Amino acid sequence: MPTLLRWLFAGLTFLVQMLVIAWATLAIYFSNLAWPALRLGLAVAFAAFAIWAFWLSRRRRMPVVASAVVLGIVAWWFTIAPSPNRNWRPEVAVMPRAFIDGDHVRITGVRNFDYRSRNDFTVHYEQREVDLSHLIGLDFFVSYFLEGPVAHTFVSFIFDNAAPLSISIETRPEVGRGFEPIASMFKQFELIYVVGEERDLVGVRAIHRHEPVYLYRLNTSPGDARRLFLVYLARINELAARPEFYNLLTNSCTINIIRYANAAGRQGRFDVRHLFNGLIDSYLYSSGRLDTTLPFDTLRRRSLINADAEAADSSPEPEFSQRIRASLPKIAR
Repeated sequence: MPTLLRWLFAGLTFLVQMLVIAWATLAIYFSNLAWPALRLGLAVAFAAFAIWAFWLSRRRRMPVVASAVVLGIVAWWFTIAPSPNRNWRPEVAVMPRAFIDGDHVRITGVRNFDYRSRNDFTVHYEQREVDLSHLIGLDFFVSYFLEGPVAHTFVSFIFDNAAPLSISIETRPEVGRGFEPIASMFKQFELIYVVGEERDLVGVRAIHRHEPVYLYRLNTSPGDARRLFLVYLARINELAARPEFYNLLTNSCTINIIRYANAAGRQGRFDVRHLFNGLIDSYLYSSGRLDTTLPFDTLRRRSLINADAEAADSSPEPEFSQRIRASLPKIAR
């Protein structure tokens, strides 16, 4: 048994050291040094030194030296701060802000672009005014870069006297960059809550990026929807005042949606589908937040809205939002 425990301890130590080397190497490569060649060279040099120090060197002090270098990298990592002033892509160039006056809410920086293709569009930001008392529900979107266990999720708040208002939690890339999953875990992208019309946020994904987009109508009460909306608005204003980094694992779309739903009164535990968010619709179905009168496969098939979105491409709001919901199963609100 002592021999077995020694082997187990040695295996765990090796795994931890391997993860530490990988993290620190990537942290150097994705650091705030301005020259890519320097970042790459330092990352390779550190990885080579750490492998030698932890596993090849016979000097007992070398693992301690390597650990000290790792701690220095961690300290450096914590000095890297987000910035509100970069050469942002136009889709994320304007941070929205919310102004709440009792029941009335005014939001600036609402995106409503006119798209001719995914990269050819007319930039248009506007202002929306809504009343909390007219907020009656919440809809949930799942958009796939590729069909599989990872997707982008966002929500639309439904009003009985106005077009829906979408809010999408996203990275804020600079000009010339797109979404990079690994880089997004190493302080490469700031966080933004894009507030926009559905003909923009839904249309660009379903029509111009050709992403499969599924729309689910949640059986959320008006009270819960209003509480969640206020949580979103508070976070929007926080980000406008103090920027944050996006992180694929800890500060991303679905993780934050669940986090804010908890703050608004959701009851439920963590589920692995919160991370593998391409499966989040099955989680919503099994937890009773979707219409369960239909089998899940039938509901999912009817919730694919790409054809309806393409047919409504030239429609203004609120007609676009009405048309993408025309074939959905009805839900009482």
